[in-house]
Amino acid sequence: MARNTDNDRSRLDDAARAGWLYFIAGNSQDEIAKKMDISRQSAQRLVALATREKLVKFKLDHPIARCMELALRIKDRYGLDYCEVTLTDPSSDDPALGIAEVAAAEMEKYFKSDTPIVMALGTGREVRGAVDQVPKMYCPQHRVVSLIGSLAPDGSANINDPITVISDTIHAPRHPLAVPVIASSIAERDIICAQIPIRRNIDLAQSADIAFIGIGELNDTPPLLTDGFITWKELKSLQAAGGAGEILGRAFNDKGELISGETNDRITSVTLPQPANRPIIGVARGPDKLRAISAALAGRWVTGLITDEWTAEALLR
Repeated sequence: MARNTDNDRSRLDDAARAGWLYFIAGNSQDEIAKKMDISRQSAQRLVALATREKLVKFKLDHPIARCMELALRIKDRYGLDYCEVTLTDPSSDDPALGIAEVAAAEMEKYFKSDTPIVMALGTGREVRGAVDQVPKMYCPQHRVVSLIGSLAPDGSANINDPITVISDTIHAPRHPLAVPVIASSIAERDIICAQIPIRRNIDLAQSADIAFIGIGELNDTPPLLTDGFITWKELKSLQAAGGAGEILGRAFNDKGELISGETNDRITSVTLPQPANRPIIGVARGPDKLRAISAALAGRWVTGLITDEWTAEALLR
């Protein structure tokens, strides 16, 4: 019974989305089919369902309408190519709640392509949460590649590295970045990244068709510290230098500008173009990450954003 209820709710969500696109955004049924990755007949049925269930009146009588409006405003405000906004559960402190499912659905769209693609992935709880939601698929034509090192300072594997999980889920070749996240010195970083297999994976990641990344905070308990990648002293130094957030371990200020020196000089992760010149989707939400997300958007680190309603509203204020 619960499963049917969940299916019915999902169907109404799709109907609300189709109804909004048709009656409010003025899309044709062909355009709706393309944007929702469904057939034209399915789009037609969803629009009819939205009307029959009275989801559409003078305004869309469904909470997802507000999310779609916020997504459009975020795209316009920050010049993004893509944005999805989910509902917010104010009682939860799970950083991946809601946004992981949306990111997983977006990943699945790319994996459904018959044309071979390369998908690059960052690390973190949001991206790991997303790959955990991707359904089993058979996609040997695609490749997945890491954007950031997979080794913790003690030599153990990064528990939030998603490459192995997603590779096993979709049966695609994986290209990990089997290096420490932060080298002990600039010289060590240069030696590590010059190794031919590592260099090849870095080049592959830099030419990827799509990338999904987390956006990290630099408050007093950021994942970089709690997961053991930087020390308390290094964190305080980054904060003193104006650190607002980090992407792939690289710290930036409130304008999205990379901080000079500090741990940034020893990061082994793949260098992303700034501004982003290919699809790079940031996946992040919540009060702790608000400053970091705002800075990442200011620095044009991403071309797309998956976030929640509370965060979107705060970014627009």
